[in-house]
Amino acid sequence: MYTIGQVSEMFHLPISTLRYYDKEGFFPNLVRKGNIRYFSDNELEALRVIECLKKSGLEIKDIKQFFEWVAEGSSTYAKRKELFEHRKTAVKEEIKHLEKTLAMLEFKCWYYDTAIADGNEDKISAMLPDHLPKDIQTLYDKAHEGL
Repeated sequence: MYTIGQVSEMFHLPISTLRYYDKEGFFPNLVRKGNIRYFSDNELEALRVIECLKKSGLEIKDIKQFFEWVAEGSSTYAKRKELFEHRKTAVKEEIKHLEKTLAMLEFKCWYYDTAIADGNEDKISAMLPDHLPKDIQTLYDKAHEGL
């Protein structure tokens, strides 16, 4: 069992957020002794799911819906799986966008390293758009996909 302070540190979440989640009903079996909340491994797992869904872009009201489905039991398995499938698709799409962004950042770092070393951009300009070193060309192409 963990206190709210310990859980706050473990998850890097403010205590107020944990209290809010409790108020929203995310921890229906949370043990209280006096005014102290004690979190079990079940609440920690619920927090992992909440944080995963939040990071995937889901809003609190939709996370609450998920936990309502959990409380309803096995009849909601298909709904729960569908929710995770949708979030998985959204995260994969976000990763794709981030990879494109990272490629541009890496290309531009190479670009300016080269320009600094050469004292100008002439050599780079002569290589653009399709005569760059192979690894840099890959970055350039990825950064410019779909444009």
